[in-house]
Amino acid sequence: MSEERQKNQEQLALAFAGGSEAPQGEREGTEARMVRGETEDPAGNLRVMEEVCERENRREALKRVRGNQGSPGIDGMTVDELGGYLEQHWPAIREQLLSGTYEPKPVKRVEIPKPDGGMRKLGIPTVLDRFVQQAVAQAQQYIAEGYGWCVDFDLEKFFDRVNHDKLMGAIAKRVEDKRLLKLIRAFLNAGVLEDGLVSPSVEGTPQGGPLSPLLSNLVLDELDRELERRGHRFVRYADDSNIYVRSERAGQRVMESVKRFITEKLKLKVNESKSAVAKPQERKFLGFSFTGGKELKRKIAPKAIDRFKERIREITAKSRGRSMEKVMEELARYVRGWRGYFGFCETPSMLQQLDSWIRRRVRCAFWRQWKTGRKRYAELVRRGVSRESAAKTASSRCGPWRVSQSPALDQALSNAYLASFGLPSLLGGR
Repeated sequence: MSEERQKNQEQLALAFAGGSEAPQGEREGTEARMVRGETEDPAGNLRVMEEVCERENRREALKRVRGNQGSPGIDGMTVDELGGYLEQHWPAIREQLLSGTYEPKPVKRVEIPKPDGGMRKLGIPTVLDRFVQQAVAQAQQYIAEGYGWCVDFDLEKFFDRVNHDKLMGAIAKRVEDKRLLKLIRAFLNAGVLEDGLVSPSVEGTPQGGPLSPLLSNLVLDELDRELERRGHRFVRYADDSNIYVRSERAGQRVMESVKRFITEKLKLKVNESKSAVAKPQERKFLGFSFTGGKELKRKIAPKAIDRFKERIREITAKSRGRSMEKVMEELARYVRGWRGYFGFCETPSMLQQLDSWIRRRVRCAFWRQWKTGRKRYAELVRRGVSRESAAKTASSRCGPWRVSQSPALDQALSNAYLASFGLPSLLGGR
């Protein structure tokens, strides 16, 4: 790919990525001179914003936003309502984008629990802003080539500490369209709605929108170049970075030298408790890990499986007070999304085990919702279970989890029935 074409693609990627929160810096740089309220002549720059507004790009961005689903932002607009809104308002939005006057809405603050405790703050952009926004296999190859030790870095509160001006200076080296630079700066400064008040974004790029990982790539580009200069084999996505070496001793040496570079040159902090030199099978990267033994395979990291099960439990526990149709709809959406990512693993036996476990959870949900022995008996008979077996099962004193493995419930809520009810399989299919 030519350097000019790659540069154009980076600019387009930036244009479709915006919509998180972030920081304000103190340093004046290239971007500060280029973006501050100056009039501009679009003909004198790459016409990236015109390309962003092209019909096909709009269609693709809308398709991605719809596919990702997600919660409404502060304006309450849902993903399903976005298409109609754009039909009515696109001419005005396009004019704002081309003139550099588009103003993103503040993101909505939500908190989700971290796997290791504490809460992670997410910024949920509005769906309109998400419309404007829009390396595991490589690690596996390094390991297969004999680089069997992993230097796993964790940058402490990376998304909370990025300097806006330094970041925009890095972007300005790649982007010549001043309107696009102004738009990205506006996304960074959009603010946060929390407890009914809008606060300015003064530092960091909290996770929640697609802009954050893209901007982290720009901030950490200097680290990539340094690792390349040293000849290291590494993979990085956003702030997750692993370096692969041949021995533990080499790993310790690399850990110390790269940590020094990150601290002194990039002014970032390495989280000592979460960083380590270890076998790749003992670490995780983007939710994946690797099997041991002669045949190296991608597998789902244990913590990712734990989080998956926790979410399934939450969804199926909502069966009380909700119809099973609604429960299954939410469950199917989550399972399909998870499968779309973790289906990349090479351990189908784990997916098969999880499939079986999900079906048991669903059967438990049905059993709880039927509530009384009379209702349970009627539902079992209605689904083809013999009266004798239905009576025995309905009167059981065992809990839902135990009953979920009974022959009667297995027959009444067979795998085929659950599939027809909308439950997808992690191994493929619906």
